[in-house]
Amino acid sequence: MQTLTAHVFALAPPGGIFNETVVANVFPELTPGARKLMVHRAVAKGDVLRLKRGVFVLAPQYRRTEPHPFAIAALLHAPSHISLEAALAYHGLIPEAVCQVSSVTTARARSFTTPLGVFSFQRVPADAARAGVEAVKLDRLFWAFIATPLRAIADAVYVNRAVTWQHDGLAFLTESLRIEEQDLAAIPQDACDAIARSIHSARVRAFLEGLRRELP
Repeated sequence: MQTLTAHVFALAPPGGIFNETVVANVFPELTPGARKLMVHRAVAKGDVLRLKRGVFVLAPQYRRTEPHPFAIAALLHAPSHISLEAALAYHGLIPEAVCQVSSVTTARARSFTTPLGVFSFQRVPADAARAGVEAVKLDRLFWAFIATPLRAIADAVYVNRAVTWQHDGLAFLTESLRIEEQDLAAIPQDACDAIARSIHSARVRAFLEGLRRELP
């Protein structure tokens, strides 16, 4: 085990995730160049996996706990929240497993292919970025911001720019996303107005209003 790996392992960061600040705190006597070389060698050896520039995770054999994919997403690109298919799957509304973690951000769209999976970030401009978003405790170590079902639907409508209530209606949800209509009827609508006011799209607002009228 390399010196860097041993020191980070001793710290036992949640999920084995750490960043350049941790390296600097562990090795304050080293120059930035020396610390960079140390990280490079640990990555080359396979003791450490690079998630993005400046963010790393210990290899599986050195982790005391496993990182949650939703928590990783939050570290890769901020501000953001889990949404779209990932949130709908989390809430049990779509039947199939999702092959990547999809998030929404008010910053620019990004995508990261990492040793721990693929993470995509779609841009959805919003005045209140957390409208219809909840802070969820994933396990004893990790929290994440996750879209409620209604916010995930609003985000999905926004990023699928051809979708309108007038043209697609419920079919976008029941056929394209394969959400059961009875599950749609059970979705709370209390945050509908806040979500509609926040997202910068008349098309999304019209879709949410149509959905509210259609569902019992």
